[in-house]
Amino acid sequence: MSNLAAPPSVEHTEKPEIWQNGMVVVIGIAAFSFALHMVFNNRYGYFRDEFDYIICGRHLAWGYVDQPPLVPVLSRIFLAVFGESLRAVRFMPVLAMSSTIVLSGMIAREFGGKRFAVVLTALAVLIAPIYLSHGSLLTSNCLEPLLWMGCVYFAILASKRNEPRYWVWFGVVAGIGMEEKYSIAVLGFGIVIGLLLTAQRRFLGSKRFWMGGAAAFLIFLPNLLWNVANDWPFVQLMRAIKAEGRDVALSPWQYFTQQNLLLHPFNAILWIPGVIALLATPRFRPYRFLGWAYLIAFTVFVVLKGKNYYLGPIYPVLLAAGAVVIDDAIDRIRQGWLKPALVIVLLVGGAILAPLVVPVFPVDQFIAYMNKLPIKVPHTEHSHMRAVLPQHYADQFGWDEIVSGVALAWNRIPPEERKDCGIFAQDYGQAGAIDFLGSKYGLPQSLSGHQSWWLWGPRGYSGNCLIVLDDTQETLETHFEHVEYVGLTPDNPYALERELTVFICHGFKHGTLAEVWPHMKKWR
Repeated sequence: MSNLAAPPSVEHTEKPEIWQNGMVVVIGIAAFSFALHMVFNNRYGYFRDEFDYIICGRHLAWGYVDQPPLVPVLSRIFLAVFGESLRAVRFMPVLAMSSTIVLSGMIAREFGGKRFAVVLTALAVLIAPIYLSHGSLLTSNCLEPLLWMGCVYFAILASKRNEPRYWVWFGVVAGIGMEEKYSIAVLGFGIVIGLLLTAQRRFLGSKRFWMGGAAAFLIFLPNLLWNVANDWPFVQLMRAIKAEGRDVALSPWQYFTQQNLLLHPFNAILWIPGVIALLATPRFRPYRFLGWAYLIAFTVFVVLKGKNYYLGPIYPVLLAAGAVVIDDAIDRIRQGWLKPALVIVLLVGGAILAPLVVPVFPVDQFIAYMNKLPIKVPHTEHSHMRAVLPQHYADQFGWDEIVSGVALAWNRIPPEERKDCGIFAQDYGQAGAIDFLGSKYGLPQSLSGHQSWWLWGPRGYSGNCLIVLDDTQETLETHFEHVEYVGLTPDNPYALERELTVFICHGFKHGTLAEVWPHMKKWR
């Protein structure tokens, strides 16, 4: 009878779905991205725009001249929790890009991608120079890919599952995105037109779709009202920039080729097939509106002469679609060796270009490396062309020198005069550096007519004593009775702003500073 006993139980050995669909590897890639940035993102210095977000965060409002409120508010929270070191300042972008990698893998999975396609998507997002840059600096761009892909993810779920309720979540994310950067409206516009052009237009008659639109509007409404109350400062800023001709205008072909550089040339084997698949293949017919959304967004930014990186947040979904297509094609031709080969090619290519946007080298070694590359970093503004380093690196140098030069002038002001002696800077970079770095020198908060600093006014200073940065003796003598040239700020050869003039001015000729402040507005 013993041989009739039940066989010993066999443990269930099937791996959980998270292991089968590749998401564990994707999380590992995201963790690598997190570690990479946390190791290297304090190698240089604070970035110009980081001062803007930090100081705006100290003046909480529903908007600012150059941006909505989300990044300044979040930066204030992160700095309150983690401190003001470079790693603390950049902790939010590190988290955002790691989250974007995970979300991109999820999008590939929703497209029906198998394990390799899901992993390949995450790897492609990891190596893209534009996303490496977003993870390295606190800018309004760092949250864009996550928010854009959040919208795309819910749009995919709505179409795939025929569930209009996901459009409500689309609207919530889009509204949050409008509080982060207005350009997400281009994505929304592209998706709506894409829906009109495809069978998914049925969603436009859904109550939930319009509830999503209402949610987006309500979340955005406080910033909209702020813009109305302040005479549309962002619109004024854009007009001033266009009138000045500050940005480098690109032809459609130049815009396209620079997309390839920003995404990494090797990633073109994924995102270009991704666009084609979304637009033309039966498998992706439910998501065809996303292909149209890309073409429409591309056209909008080209026509409006947008900067090359404005379209950057849309590419993870294209990489995901392309990864699914490539994975299926490799399986169809039964050439499995191509998969590890493709991974190696992307990893090697990513490692070669990564130092362009992640400061893995000391600056002198970086310059030598950069000069050996066969490609050149494109410039987005004419003023950037004079710098030794690419702008995103050049603007991490020189701020300590500027603040120390201002401190030298401040120390020459008698203590009894300091209460009514302001420090006037010409742009938000100079002003923000003084506000953020100047406390160790005992400097007061700065004045400036540039962008949001103009909104904060003359801070009660009469104008009879001012330290003025980056101006000329001749100009200042038309406004002050006495102008003393202090000298130049110490030079930093890597900085975009070098050796700025510093003056001490007394005896304002035009009444009080408050009376002339409306004429000191400088938006561009």
